[in-house]
Amino acid sequence: MRRALVSFVFLIVALPAVAAERPVLVCFGDSITAGYGLAQPGDAYPAVLERRLAMAGYSYRVVNEGTSGATTKDAVANVRAVLRLRPQAVIVEFGGNDGLRGLPLDATRRNLDAVLTQLEAAHVKVLLAGITLPPNYGPEYIHAFEGIFRDLAAKHHTAFVPMIYKDLVKVPGTIQGDGIHPTAKGASIIADTLLPVLKPLLVKER
Repeated sequence: MRRALVSFVFLIVALPAVAAERPVLVCFGDSITAGYGLAQPGDAYPAVLERRLAMAGYSYRVVNEGTSGATTKDAVANVRAVLRLRPQAVIVEFGGNDGLRGLPLDATRRNLDAVLTQLEAAHVKVLLAGITLPPNYGPEYIHAFEGIFRDLAAKHHTAFVPMIYKDLVKVPGTIQGDGIHPTAKGASIIADTLLPVLKPLLVKER
């Protein structure tokens, strides 16, 4: 009886350590990642990804490092904090706020390049998620903006989703009233868009 009790206590003590050993996937981005305007954190795409991955046999702890209003300059400032989490993989989702604020394209490119360089130096696998801008910004500016993501993905040989909204733009009920941020339904679609590109970066445990 005593031996059984000792074994049970050991199991209870060991469980948190086992959970802590799960590899980490960080979703590093702006309000799209943070889940701005959603009713609960579990509606944001990182939480949906964690559930989808678990169902597919990938035991990852998904950490939401999204910050509403963040630009690529903020990404550079915070990438070291992301590295302290010792992630196996990182989804990088920045740039939308740069474009909406009309920030210099060269600065956006330089900042994203710096983030990807630091993640690459730390041997972290990266999925770069691109975004576009509303049509009123003009085709020339939009083309140059979208080219930043394509060029950097090629330069750093990262996994790449050119347009994170590509599967929800024509689906009703996926964008909030502000015309920018995804609803819970939209966030779920974003997770499904990222998943097939993300999976090859991860290790399946069962």
